[in-house]
Amino acid sequence: MGLLNFLFSPRAFHTGYLKVSERHRIFYREYGNPDGYPVICFHGGPGYHSNAGTAKNFNLKKCRVILFDQRGCGKSLPAGETEENTTRNLIEDAAKLLDFLKIGQKVAVFGGSWGSTLALLFAEAYPEKIERLLVSKIFLCTEENRTWELEYSGLFYPDMLRQVKEKAAGQKNVPAYYRDMIFSEDLQKQIEAVNLYGSYENVLGSLSPRLGYEAVDETLLKSCRVMMHYAANKFFLKENEILENAGKIAHIPTVIVHNRLDMVCPLKGAYLLHQALPKSELIVVPALGHGGKLIGKTVRKEGWKIF
Repeated sequence: MGLLNFLFSPRAFHTGYLKVSERHRIFYREYGNPDGYPVICFHGGPGYHSNAGTAKNFNLKKCRVILFDQRGCGKSLPAGETEENTTRNLIEDAAKLLDFLKIGQKVAVFGGSWGSTLALLFAEAYPEKIERLLVSKIFLCTEENRTWELEYSGLFYPDMLRQVKEKAAGQKNVPAYYRDMIFSEDLQKQIEAVNLYGSYENVLGSLSPRLGYEAVDETLLKSCRVMMHYAANKFFLKENEILENAGKIAHIPTVIVHNRLDMVCPLKGAYLLHQALPKSELIVVPALGHGGKLIGKTVRKEGWKIF
């Protein structure tokens, strides 16, 4: 499958690095038509990376699709770096990238999961730059999301959550406890943090869950450092920030795609977003989990409608 994905992945017509601060350079790549309608995409995470397959969500004969790795992620440098790495930094990086690429016209914005968070925040920060939004697997970064992850998800995965919370017994900020572990000098503590809190999200939605990874390498450690850095700091957002600022993007046509039984980001967040955006359409996919083939096909169908 790896070879097939490589053979059928689109080829970028332009790649490079953009220096966004004295410390960080972000890696970007462009797909499709250099003169086409611009679409900027935010990847999930925090801590993950862009994927060439994302470009296939759009008509590459007519669209210019821009992917980039967020600070500390993927091929961006330095990998795993958390200094000068906040949500606001990531939003500003996207604006800098559009300026660097000399894109002055309005753009479409896409993002899934953590990428949906950034897509919405970017639109709220720069509504004048945005013509339309396509977001999936909505994550609003609220207290309710955090309570779901570390409390109510235990209704379905009590055995797994118990292992995660027992290690951090007595700690008010569980993500901060694991953040400190993964940034310690003790490699075994770092690996334990990855195999417990770092892998718990992968459990949610699985009918045959397994906590932990078969192997933990430096790439995975760096990815989880970024993730725990954000989680420990409540993603650097005020409570309910996205919905409170939804009025800034109420005029933007928006499509929201979400699985009915998403156990990582429950459907309620997508529903509340839909209610807050009068020009939005909510498509509820009849599927289980945070991803899957059906939601992927649905996102692609909607992406191809953009142009």
